[in-house]
Amino acid sequence: MIPNERRLQVPLPISTLLQPPIIRTGLLPHTSGPGAQKPPSTRDIPPVTLTNIPHVDTGAFQPYLAQAGSLYEAFQLARDGSDEKGAPVTRKNPKGELVHLEPLVHGMQRRQSGTPSIARTDSTTPIFGSPLEAPQPKRRTSGGISRRAGLAVAPLSTVPNVYFEDEFRLENPRTFDIVSERSEIVRQPPGVNGSTAASGASGRKALATNAILQEKLSWYMDTVEIHLISSISSASTSFFAALGSLRELHFEAAQSVTKIKALREDLAKLDRGMAVGGLKIAAMRKRRENLRKLGDAVQQLHQVVEAVTRCEDQVDGGDIEEALKGLVQVENLMAGHHDPLASNLGQKHPEYGPNLFDLRGIKALQGAGNDIAFLRKRIGKAFETRFIDTLLGDLKNHVDAVPSDMTFQRWDKASNRSRGNHSRTPSHFPTYLQVSDELRSALLVQLKGLARSDSIMSATVAYRDAVLREFKNLIRRHLPSSNDDDAESTMSTSTQEGRHTSQQERSSILARNLRALEPEGAEDMFKKIYSNIGEALRRLGTQVKVLLDITSNLGNPHAQNPLKSPPKSPQILMIDSYFKGEPSPGPPAATIRHEEIQQALDLSSLLGQAVDIAHAQIIKILKVRADQSTRLDLTPFLRYFTLNRLFADECEAVSGRGGAALTTVVNTHIKEFVGHFGEIERASLVQSMDADRWDAKDFSEEDSQRLAQILEASTRDVEAWSKDHMLWEEPLGNSSRPQLNGTTVNGVPGSRDKIRSAVIDEQRYILPESAMAVSGGIEKLEHLLTGIPSMAPAISGLLCDYLKLFNSRSSQLILGAGATRSAGLKNITTKHLALSSQALSFIIALIPHIREFVRRQSANSGSLMIEFDKVKRLYQDHQAAIHDKLVDIMSGRAAAHVTDMKKIDWDRPSTGQAVNGYMETLIKETTTLHKVLSKHLPETTVAMIMMPVMDSYREQWSRAFREVAVRSPAGRDRLLRDVDFFQSRISKIDGAGDIGDYVRHVVEEKLARQASEPSNQPPESSEKHVNPPTTNGVAKDSSTPHP
Repeated sequence: MIPNERRLQVPLPISTLLQPPIIRTGLLPHTSGPGAQKPPSTRDIPPVTLTNIPHVDTGAFQPYLAQAGSLYEAFQLARDGSDEKGAPVTRKNPKGELVHLEPLVHGMQRRQSGTPSIARTDSTTPIFGSPLEAPQPKRRTSGGISRRAGLAVAPLSTVPNVYFEDEFRLENPRTFDIVSERSEIVRQPPGVNGSTAASGASGRKALATNAILQEKLSWYMDTVEIHLISSISSASTSFFAALGSLRELHFEAAQSVTKIKALREDLAKLDRGMAVGGLKIAAMRKRRENLRKLGDAVQQLHQVVEAVTRCEDQVDGGDIEEALKGLVQVENLMAGHHDPLASNLGQKHPEYGPNLFDLRGIKALQGAGNDIAFLRKRIGKAFETRFIDTLLGDLKNHVDAVPSDMTFQRWDKASNRSRGNHSRTPSHFPTYLQVSDELRSALLVQLKGLARSDSIMSATVAYRDAVLREFKNLIRRHLPSSNDDDAESTMSTSTQEGRHTSQQERSSILARNLRALEPEGAEDMFKKIYSNIGEALRRLGTQVKVLLDITSNLGNPHAQNPLKSPPKSPQILMIDSYFKGEPSPGPPAATIRHEEIQQALDLSSLLGQAVDIAHAQIIKILKVRADQSTRLDLTPFLRYFTLNRLFADECEAVSGRGGAALTTVVNTHIKEFVGHFGEIERASLVQSMDADRWDAKDFSEEDSQRLAQILEASTRDVEAWSKDHMLWEEPLGNSSRPQLNGTTVNGVPGSRDKIRSAVIDEQRYILPESAMAVSGGIEKLEHLLTGIPSMAPAISGLLCDYLKLFNSRSSQLILGAGATRSAGLKNITTKHLALSSQALSFIIALIPHIREFVRRQSANSGSLMIEFDKVKRLYQDHQAAIHDKLVDIMSGRAAAHVTDMKKIDWDRPSTGQAVNGYMETLIKETTTLHKVLSKHLPETTVAMIMMPVMDSYREQWSRAFREVAVRSPAGRDRLLRDVDFFQSRISKIDGAGDIGDYVRHVVEEKLARQASEPSNQPPESSEKHVNPPTTNGVAKDSSTPHP
């Protein structure tokens, strides 16, 4: 619809306003346009057939009225009864139940008020308040009071919303369908394509015959027309009042324009008469002043040219300090600033002292700016050279002045502090932190010159590059020569001089010379390189801190180039202020760009790059000498490892970088060395055991010292092993132990006759050479583990394997009789078995100390402790097998003697021997066994072996004597002599107990029983030939029976 404001402003007839929506909005009707649908013609619309409305008798509505009448009366009662407002409205249904009628009453109230009870959801919903649905007149209440509402204008809400939509288009099928209430435009004749059945089913009416729809449309138009008339009548008064006010406003505006025009004419006359003449006079005065200032500026320009020429001469003469001062004066002069140092300028031209101008924007000085910038660059380059020479000279002097031993002592103290071991020795002030006043003064002068010449950034970058090159030189100067020294022997001197060695050849020669270095020479080379690099890193950090400290207090008056032209030339309107002679503001006193300097001298970055360069060069050297380093002896390698560890820790402490590449290379060398060292020790042990003849050896003082170190390592660090960390001391070497008096290297006594034994926890051990060899290997492996704690799992595994190897190899040599082939022994004797058992006892006593040592060195040692316990059980089982072997041997010997005894004819006359040979041999072997065991084994171990032997004797000899056949008194005497001899001799052996008395009692009981038997009984049946089992005494030459 058209807005109300527009309807009021434009006097259009009502007929125009009530035209169809398409025409009112200015749009084309549905019949216009190429793609519009053509309306139906008269031929398409069937003629309207008016039907006769049948007459319905009013009696047909009586049932409906009877039903709705009671409801309507209840509604009137609820509406009109104010005193009964709160009482509920109810009625009884046909079933006699009470039904609440409030919802129905409220709905009827809304219907009579003209507002729908529910919101319209579709345009086709019937609208309450239309003429066709107007409520019936209200019935009179029971009280006789008639309240008929006055006739009111139907509101616009009764018109469907579809007519008020902005996009209302009747040609839209959806809109047309809503407006026509789904009526059919053209109804198909009956019988065509089943149209009769379809229309009957849909119930849609024909548009031409839908009279109710036409009445609704007419009623909608009347409602809108009435509201338009009401709106126009209510707005006409205010409209004409506003129109009158507008006419008055136009009249006042015309009067104001006339007055302004007259005022402008008066001002123009005044301007022509007075202002123009005064301006001409002021302009002429300004021109004269400008000419005077121009002359002053020309004189100032002349002075600038002379000063630039003088600075060039000073730079050529090397007087860069004075030249730099002159450049500053020239720049101040060009910028129009008064320089208090330029006294000569005021003496020559005193009249120009206060009248200086900014000449930087004139074309005549554009070339001078380039010349001054070039001079400044030359001066800055000279200061840069002095600056770098000063710092590099200080760096080299510090590196050469500090001894390597002092550096290593400082590194060792720092390493101990990091591990919680604080040294009690007093610490000295580090040399690298000492900065002399001369150095600081020289740097201050040079940095000031660099700041005034705008060269600090370039100087710091050049210093950074020079320092990194110097680190390469520190490594290169300690390397062996890359020239082939043997070339003169293979070619003539002239040929050698004319031949240029390529880079690849020099690298090959250098690698060959590095590999050819002796261990001492290589260690000395690494010590020099590492100490120089470490001291250079520390001094570099001090230099950077000093530089940052000095630059933080300096100002840079040329942070902004004063020779740079202003962004724009002076404007015409600003020429007055340009030539007033007032001093223009000079360049701000900007400080040095500390952010850029700190970025160029970034301490962590610079030290990190230096460390990376040093590591890259050192890694190449380490890789070249990898084979030589991993084949070193124990002490040189531990010093090599300590040197690399301290150097890596120092680099990490200085730069904050861990040096993963260097650590990886060193760890690779460690792993290879540990594996190689383990193989060497295993091979050495096997070789020593194969050559051992299993004789008791003297346990020398050197062996005692080695044993003491093994025992000491279980509770605290061994001081002698810590000597390898002291790089500032000369190495003792792995095989350079001090030779003690009366001993030799293999432990054979020199001036001593008595064999000394090892002592562990007050227990003495007489050991063979193999036990001493295994103790030496244990000491070396523990020494290695102390030096390289990071390899604790691998070295502990080697230690376990080393102990297992000794156990298995000794079993092969003794129990397996392998020593008869490897060492040339005739047979394995009791002494060999006793010494092997003693060696096992020695290692069993050492294993708890070794286990505790490994637990101290390794953080996660749970699995390792289990392995050592398993090794100990293996040794104990092996020792038990040896003891069982001795018992078996003696039992076998006793059985052999029993067999010999059974072959004796006791009734045959004696040949004069007091005791038979089997008994003498048995006692001799048993006595020898006891002596050998008592000599090499402790008493408890001897008792453990002799008790099973005596038990075997008791069983075998008692059974043998019971079975012996003796018929004559001479035989009885011979048997008693053997028993008495056995009793007298066996009782002297510790651990024999009452075996002698027991055997004699058995024999006496046998003889007494034989004497009491009847004489007619054959003696063969009464006497049993008992061969007493020979005690398993092992002679010195008796060989061990093989299984």
